[in-house]
Amino acid sequence: QVQLVESGGGLVQPGGSLRLSCAASGSIFRLYAMGWYRQAPGKQRELVAYITSGGSANYADSVKGRFTISRDNAINTVYLQMNSLKPEDTAVYYCNRNPPDPSYWGQGTQVTVSS
Repeated sequence: QVQLVESGGGLVQPGGSLRLSCAASGSIFRLYAMGWYRQAPGKQRELVAYITSGGSANYADSVKGRFTISRDNAINTVYLQMNSLKPEDTAVYYCNRNPPDPSYWGQGTQVTVSS
């Protein structure tokens, strides 16, 4: 059973930065494409970025040029560097496979962008 634990969220002012981490259990982590997702209040969960097992990254248009996804297969961790944050980035952020496995959703980490 794979477990995913997100961390690194917090309160940040517009224009600020945060780095999210997702630690995964399980030795087959390196075989998965991994994604970061977010869910804002009253909205559906959406894919923000994903990275293939080979390291190729893709981004939603809303975050392109501001967010960077990366992974370290040696420690089973995927990251999301978020720069130039905007109030509309406020959401709970989750990691999961891409496409997501319903059994892998964790608690997420709250990101709030506000002055």
